[in-house]
Amino acid sequence: MTMTNEVPKLFGSLVFNETAMKDRLPIATYKAYKLAVLEGKPLDLEIANIIANAMKDWALEHGCTHFTHWFQPMTGITAEKHESFIAPTAEGRVIMSFSGKELIQGEPDASSFPSGGLRATFEARGYTAWDPTSYAFIKDNCLCIPTAFCSYTGDVLDKKTPLLRSMNAISKAACRVLKVFGIDTIRVNSTVGPEQEYFLVDKEMWAKRKDLVYTGRTLFGAKTPRGQELDDHYFGIIKQRVLGFMKDLDEELWKLGVLAKTEHNEVAPAQHELAPIYSFTNVASDHNQLTMEFMKRIALKHGLVCLLHEKPFAGVNGSGKHNNWSLSTEEGLNLLDPSKTPYKNLRFLVFLAAIIKAVDEYQDLLRVSVASAGNDHRLGANEAPPAIVSIFLGDELTAVLEAIAKGEVYDGNPQTYIKVSDDTIPALVKDNTDRNRTSPFAFTGNKFEFRMLGSMFSIAGPNIVINTIVAEALDYVAGKLEDSADLEADVYDLVKEIYTEHKRIIFNGNGYADEWVVEAEKRGLLNLKNTPEALPYMASDKNIALFEKYRIFTAAETKSRVNILLENYTTVLGIEGATMLEMLHKDILPAVSCYTKDLIRIAMEKKSLGIEPGAEVDLAKRLSSYTDAMYKASLKLAAALEECEKIECPKAKAEAFFEKVFSAMTELREAADSAEALTGGKYLPYPTYGELLFGVNE
Repeated sequence: MTMTNEVPKLFGSLVFNETAMKDRLPIATYKAYKLAVLEGKPLDLEIANIIANAMKDWALEHGCTHFTHWFQPMTGITAEKHESFIAPTAEGRVIMSFSGKELIQGEPDASSFPSGGLRATFEARGYTAWDPTSYAFIKDNCLCIPTAFCSYTGDVLDKKTPLLRSMNAISKAACRVLKVFGIDTIRVNSTVGPEQEYFLVDKEMWAKRKDLVYTGRTLFGAKTPRGQELDDHYFGIIKQRVLGFMKDLDEELWKLGVLAKTEHNEVAPAQHELAPIYSFTNVASDHNQLTMEFMKRIALKHGLVCLLHEKPFAGVNGSGKHNNWSLSTEEGLNLLDPSKTPYKNLRFLVFLAAIIKAVDEYQDLLRVSVASAGNDHRLGANEAPPAIVSIFLGDELTAVLEAIAKGEVYDGNPQTYIKVSDDTIPALVKDNTDRNRTSPFAFTGNKFEFRMLGSMFSIAGPNIVINTIVAEALDYVAGKLEDSADLEADVYDLVKEIYTEHKRIIFNGNGYADEWVVEAEKRGLLNLKNTPEALPYMASDKNIALFEKYRIFTAAETKSRVNILLENYTTVLGIEGATMLEMLHKDILPAVSCYTKDLIRIAMEKKSLGIEPGAEVDLAKRLSSYTDAMYKASLKLAAALEECEKIECPKAKAEAFFEKVFSAMTELREAADSAEALTGGKYLPYPTYGELLFGVNE
């Protein structure tokens, strides 16, 4: 057990961070490194050699024998190829060596990673390039160097490269706007704090569920008598077994410099959350990948399995990832802080208006950035934001914008307090906005919380979109204000223009209400309900032009990502469909048939004794009807899978999988779950929902 006074020493102990660099690098080398980070200037090979040697010595002292270029291909997870530090000598021995060239550039095989048609399978060469803005770290006695990943032809094959490009784009655009207000800064950073939701289930029970093993979610499962109705799990007492997992997870993440801060029980039984402190977006993305990896590996040490699927269980809340996004200068000035008088805070109003404009104009891209087969189960399901993108601002900021639109002066609400008791408890300062948990894109004080991300998502994709669309909007407002003779008047005029044109995207009400769907349609907002419907929007002329303008993706790279995501969708549904058929024929049908047979036997024995076997006969008939329904649905599913797999066009194939395979899966599950609810417990071939959700006890 780590002592509390050891935590500061523990934190970042496996990271080649600023402290390690200052201790080990010459001052000139360290300054060159910092310049490369701040201004994007390349490091020459001589400087890289010095850094590589220091990094190698540090890694060897921590027991490392290998290094790897750690990268994030379009699979959504990380990849690594380990190389040892050994180099042969003339005497037939080895030395431990690591050069600047090895630090800066690697060459993994790129042929087996998703490319969406950018390259042929036989074109194998790919390159990894060191990202000096994200610290190297040690994992499994291996020095991990965060890197970008591209093909031999220079096509982007990863999530880090476009994320870094988007960060540069928004930095340049934000600096333009700040100069209008007389603020000079080297850089504006987008920052993110991604809240991570997850489930924990008993490992032995997990191993008995083929659906959990193969797909990460339960494809069958009758509803339990008790789920989350009592609201007793949310922020409830953390079970000892789970608490042990959380403590070990914190320690491992702290060693890696991950700012793991908040942990608690979530709404659904067996569901939990971890939230970090904010960090630069690319670092936050790297850290979230490590968080998900270590959640899985630490869970196993406690006899648990961590489920990161968006909807592992039907009938209870699924898991998301809340992306808390903001902007700050290199000096630490938060550009989304409205201050106590937002009406008078011209700088804040300009940034707020730009974000409103960006979200309205690119609502399709934001929706696409969170589209997946898993997230389709969650969005709009009264537990997550709907598939309709909108912005929540709260009453005060909306009133400020309304006043500006009408040409009125906003007097402002004086700061109010909540008196909980007479004198025992001090008065609480009341925030100027409530929280709207139904909003996809909500302002929450000094940041925006994009709540549509699924729990398995890399946060890179959504933040690429946010950074890029806001960069374009900021460039627009900078162009309007750079030659201003009366800045205050021009700011109010610009905010009025943008708010009037884009106010349809602002909605402070209940995003779960049916009325909102109708209202959103009247406003002309998109309601892209599933992944095949949403993904093609990414490759529209408007969106291709945006990505090319800011050099995030080429047209070919944008289209390739659509193909990759469409293929992933059909692959996931294909695996799920095949798993359902295997479970049905090998496990469920035999179990239900066995129980039905025993019911018939008991009925016959009763009848031979002159006892009327009403219950047994009725149950046998009902189970027999469900058996027939399951079998017919399985034939329909098998035919749909065979038919859809033959379709070559990625878009048509995804649409067919949704219309035919997904509907057949739903039909099969309804019959199987009905049968499970009537089948004797000893006959069931796998742990039930009740056992899985309530099985992680003291």
